[in-house]
Amino acid sequence: MNIAVTHNESRQRFEATVDGQLCVCDYQLRGKVMWMTHTGVPPAVGGRGIAAELVRVALEWAEQRGFSVEPSCSYVEVYMRRHPQTQKLLAR
Repeated sequence: MNIAVTHNESRQRFEATVDGQLCVCDYQLRGKVMWMTHTGVPPAVGGRGIAAELVRVALEWAEQRGFSVEPSCSYVEVYMRRHPQTQKLLAR
């Protein structure tokens, strides 16, 4: 499944609309740290890898801009644990 993720900078989130359902990965910038605060995918479109794609794109965006990441969302925390290549982004 090809998931089109867009960055809504004014709302500080990454978004994808799948089957008419808005899916989001919210963040807050604090200095050079991107606090990833919430990932939400409605149950009607769950289980398709949408959350993973939202987080992947968000982490890629953070890395390209030199931000470190604080995963205050449990989904982001698990995603980063499962993808060791993202560990270098963790705020220390």
